[in-house]
Amino acid sequence: MIRRTAAQHACTAAVTAALLLTGCGRGAPSAAHPPAPGGTPAAGDKRCPALDLTARSAEPAGTAQSEGGTPEGARLSAAIGQQGYGAFADVYATQITDQPPGRVVLCVTDLARGRKLLEAAHSADPEADPGRADLYLSPYTHRRLMAAVDQAMRLKDRFPAYAGHASSGATGVTLVTSAEGAASKEYKARLEKATGGIPVTLEAGDPVGSLVGDRLTRPPVPPTRP
Repeated sequence: MIRRTAAQHACTAAVTAALLLTGCGRGAPSAAHPPAPGGTPAAGDKRCPALDLTARSAEPAGTAQSEGGTPEGARLSAAIGQQGYGAFADVYATQITDQPPGRVVLCVTDLARGRKLLEAAHSADPEADPGRADLYLSPYTHRRLMAAVDQAMRLKDRFPAYAGHASSGATGVTLVTSAEGAASKEYKARLEKATGGIPVTLEAGDPVGSLVGDRLTRPPVPPTRP
């Protein structure tokens, strides 16, 4: 159950119209694909970065691209998603498609297992090029964060919990609550105890404004194979 606040509606719509996204992350840059500005980590930094909307403008020469993203990025991202939500859920954290165009950011909790995930994605779909993936590290798996969201939502408290989602880079969870709840350090502490110590970020919102699905962190629908 991953949802956005009302203030994020416009941004979500703009992003999904411009990008085919699956998460937060960016792998090690190569000479052929130099790092994009903004959300790109410094050289040698293996931490999963934030979504960078400017990265799409850094299109390599010859990259086929449309408003829905590149076909190369979409295909690989779909293959990764199948494995990340399946056999490799023990390490899969999040991903971003086309950051930069034609490449896929993959964030995992273990780089060696992440490489195995890419091998499995290629085996499942030989047309998905694992060489287009960039690996980075996140502290938590997507599965663990979704469990933490459920734990936080089940907490009985005087403050409401409207919705929750994984935080950028799979570094914790974000919970949508009232303005009073978002300002309460005590509520935050209770939530982090309920989630087993996973960091919680509180955002002010409302029930109606939280009814937007997680369009930014789920992989695209796998393409139909010829």
